[in-house]
Amino acid sequence: MRRDAKSHSKPRFNGADMAMSRDEVYSKVQGVLVDALGVDDEQVKPTARLKQDLGAESIDFLDIVFRLEKAFGIKIPRGELVPENVLTDPNYVQNGRVTPAGMTELKKRMPYVDLNEFEKNPQVDQLPFTVDAVVRYVQSKLPA
Repeated sequence: MRRDAKSHSKPRFNGADMAMSRDEVYSKVQGVLVDALGVDDEQVKPTARLKQDLGAESIDFLDIVFRLEKAFGIKIPRGELVPENVLTDPNYVQNGRVTPAGMTELKKRMPYVDLNEFEKNPQVDQLPFTVDAVVRYVQSKLPA
């Protein structure tokens, strides 16, 4: 039997009434990634890269965005969390490496990703899009 959400005695986070701690955001992001990617909780560490370590593919990112929106009650505009068009633009990527212009664009469009180490050897397939980056992105979308 389905119960109306209002009948729950425990207050639920609705995005407007209280701020979530980083640990709460991390826990929810971890659950989203486990469900979307079919990986174990232990694999979803802050430093785990979504593509390289967790096996995320392009289609998975659509599912992840949908699940994050639902879990946190936020709206994620297309291309905001994962700006795919940057990594496919020949002005930004040449010979599998991000160009200086591409690095500038990534920093502008993905401020939640730590690109310091990546900048030293900017191989596209090594982009450090980590679980922690997703957590920071979600935190930036939530009310303070």
